[in-house]
Amino acid sequence: MRDDALPPTAPGLRIGLYGGSFNPAHAGHLHVSRTALKRLRLDRVWWLVTPGNPLKDTGALAPLGERVAQARTLAFDPRIAVTGFEAAIGSRYTIDTLRWLVRHRPNVRFVWIMGADSLGSFHRWRSYEEIMALVPVAVIDRPGHTLTAPAAKAAQAFAAARVPEAEAASLATRAPPAWTFLHGPRSALSSTALRNRASNSASFGLKAASRGAH
Repeated sequence: MRDDALPPTAPGLRIGLYGGSFNPAHAGHLHVSRTALKRLRLDRVWWLVTPGNPLKDTGALAPLGERVAQARTLAFDPRIAVTGFEAAIGSRYTIDTLRWLVRHRPNVRFVWIMGADSLGSFHRWRSYEEIMALVPVAVIDRPGHTLTAPAAKAAQAFAAARVPEAEAASLATRAPPAWTFLHGPRSALSSTALRNRASNSASFGLKAASRGAH
């Protein structure tokens, strides 16, 4: 499949949409995806590798093709598809991606997936209220956000639309706005931490080589 190709769909499929920079993809992304597949009874999860995150510094962002390729080496689960199709449709904002998908794949049951760490800033996303009105949303617990995420501005604004965790399996079939918070085992991995670790290791290696040359 081309980097910018849309994964195959069929009417009635329950597909989770997991967007991010994936810079790099890591086991934490797999954990979130498998949690969503199991708890939400999804058929597929798509990793939407974004061309660039408007809320983050893109200075350290690897080229899109490299990030898609790296993510595909990690996402060996056949239920997970990796795509950079947002670049092909010219989308850098979640709302634009969802508008496109709902318009072009109206018979697919999409669910937006996010980590609890993203819920705190969700109200800053472009047209976040419309995102909630377009598709159901699943928030997956992350370390340090179990108690703070439900108090987020967006969570409070849509408190009446929260689906009990015990009913999460029905989320994909519910009319939006509808969202749920999934507790359970959490992964502390983050792309930022992995990049910093790699940078520090490279810096240490250069210093060691420099010392060895003198």
